Amino acid sequence: GPLRVQTLFPTGDTLFVGGCGKFFEGTAEQMYVNLTQILGALPKETKVFCGHECTVRNLKFALKVEPENETVKKKLAWAKQRDDEDLPTVPSTLQEEFLYNPFLRVTEEPLQKFTGKTDPVEVLRTLRTEKDNFKKPKERPNPQAMLAFDWGLFSPFLEKK
Repeated sequence: GPLRVQTLFPTGDTLFVGGCGKFFEGTAEQMYVNLTQILGALPKETKVFCGHECTVRNLKFALKVEPENETVKKKLAWAKQRDDEDLPTVPSTLQEEFLYNPFLRVTEEPLQKFTGKTDPVEVLRTLRTEKDNFKKPKERPNPQAMLAFDWGLFSPFLEKK
């Protein structure tokens, strides 16, 4: 048969399933260009491989932003199921991301309503700030690790040489 070329996109920390990276070095403007012009120009079936599994948390935020979005609800239910079974939620496709990833939906009305902005870069900037302040998951220390501390199993490693 004809050779099928699959487009794979290693996203760095720009795009995640249902989310986007923090603006550490860059600006909202640069992220907007990356997400819309660069990613938006790729074929829709491009697979999105990100290096972090934070899909459930990303989609919980997406649901807060767009509580009416049925695709977000379905994808979140699916991602929770995958998590429960210790299965990856990566990869997704660009086509899917444009349906539920709020950071790729900055020109859509619900996103503008949520942020109170209409300029896509401002929508993106506001979204990112909201996401940064979104319920941080409580760090639960691993119970075995805590026991090991209690029993002094780590002390040989902790003592200064």
